[in-house]
Amino acid sequence: MKPPAAGGIAMALAAALALLTFFQFPGHTWLQQDTQIYTAILEHLRDPSVLANDILAEKPHVAFTLYDEAARLARAATGLSFRVVLEAAQIGARALGIWGLYLIALALGLTTSEAWLVAAIVSLGATIAGPEVLTLEYEPSPRALALPLVICAIGLAGHRRFVAASLAGAAAFLLHPPTALAFWLVFLTLAAWPHLRRVAATDPRPEPFITAARLAPPAAWPAGIFLASVAVLLLAARAQAGPGESQALFARLTPGQVQLQHLRTAYTWISTWPPRLIALWLAVFALAMAAYARIRQNVPPELRAFLVGLPVLGVLSMPASWLLLERAGWSLVPQIQPLRLLLFVALSMQILAAAAGLDALRRRSHFEAGFWFVLAYLLPLEPVVTGPREWARLGLLLALAAGTVVARRYAPAVTLAAFFAIPGVGGVVNYPHLHTPELAQLSAWARTATGRDAVFVFPDAGHAVDPGIFRCEALRAVYVDWKGGGQVNFFREFGEQWWYRWQQTVARGFQPSDLPRYRGLGISYAVLNAADRLPQPPVFQNARYAVYATPAASP
Repeated sequence: MKPPAAGGIAMALAAALALLTFFQFPGHTWLQQDTQIYTAILEHLRDPSVLANDILAEKPHVAFTLYDEAARLARAATGLSFRVVLEAAQIGARALGIWGLYLIALALGLTTSEAWLVAAIVSLGATIAGPEVLTLEYEPSPRALALPLVICAIGLAGHRRFVAASLAGAAAFLLHPPTALAFWLVFLTLAAWPHLRRVAATDPRPEPFITAARLAPPAAWPAGIFLASVAVLLLAARAQAGPGESQALFARLTPGQVQLQHLRTAYTWISTWPPRLIALWLAVFALAMAAYARIRQNVPPELRAFLVGLPVLGVLSMPASWLLLERAGWSLVPQIQPLRLLLFVALSMQILAAAAGLDALRRRSHFEAGFWFVLAYLLPLEPVVTGPREWARLGLLLALAAGTVVARRYAPAVTLAAFFAIPGVGGVVNYPHLHTPELAQLSAWARTATGRDAVFVFPDAGHAVDPGIFRCEALRAVYVDWKGGGQVNFFREFGEQWWYRWQQTVARGFQPSDLPRYRGLGISYAVLNAADRLPQPPVFQNARYAVYATPAASP
């Protein structure tokens, strides 16, 4: 089997497919999910005078990642905004991940055309209900950059390019350790396996990235590169350590933390999941293993370790999370969120089902092929925001599976059509569009007409994400918001402060008499919905918002 080249047509096609996933479907967002938090932290780290009064920026949780250092370096080197450099990195990471999917499919013995079919199907993405994660993230968060690198590493390992796989896995670990830890657990076990030692000793192909790799035992290079990445991360965390609160890695959650996390981040507690959700992931795992059993003779040992081992870890994350978090109360568990390993169950099911469908086509078993392709296309048709088109989605699912079977050698064209048909015909909406002209006007006014130390509160915003978008676009502190409360997983003191602020403002609702009290809390401006305008004139208003300055204290 000839090793695939890193450049050329394959990389160009991967880049083109990455652009399609970015601009068409599944798509991308900005400041609607976790980039609300990361952008605020990055802006404050870049200039400590920015958002100096915002508790979200004051207590960053980026010590154990090089994401912030890389983003600030890219911005300083290019002079571009964080949005531009991070979205460019997101597209590049997606391209590497898609190339990795192509390598995985080639390692399964598929032809070039068939391999691109598998890569395209998996690139349609999947929503992992329960732990609230995606196989293809919409925003350039650390996980969005790390997961495609893990997939790329798996593809390289499937072609016995262990040094290159180690480098890709190390980059993923440095960006987001929780996403890469499972890969490294499997990879280091694989590297130490006696079978691999025998294969490496007899493999005549040179390592394309580091020719000296064959001078050491197979386990030496992955282990050495992993340990080096751990050392780099620890040194970076120590250099970034400041006077603020540090992440508690080996502590037991207090009853207050447990109560607050159940309120704000219940998805990390499997006891809050409905039983049908646990049954769903057990069924997805069973289907993935059934697809593996159908094509097991085509799966090389190096790939079997990942396509079976990672889903097994995903399923085991459910009892492990229950034991370590809900029984032992280990504070590290909600920070790394092991339940998110279930995404590897979804990824393996999509890859193996698509490969099993192609295998059935070769055997001219068309009904069986249709069954496997239904499974392969199923998860991308489960939207985050549903619409009244359940029957349309079912019909589209069957049409895509049947079209792939009938088209045969032109099947990749059917999958490419799915990037347009799923949102168009199926009505799948993966995310709402939350940026509005009124919010942009409010942010622009605050950025130009108020001081850098001004603090805003949105007392009638509820769980809306408007305050977080405002924080990053106006670069003005927000007293409290629901999205920022997700940091309760990392810091106890932050959680206590966030909860106090929430109770003092949003939770109790707004009354006109609250304005003087807000001044005592350090709040400069209250942003109300336009429907809740007060009798006195606002300092700013548009069709959606009305802003009122809190009265200064009497001399």
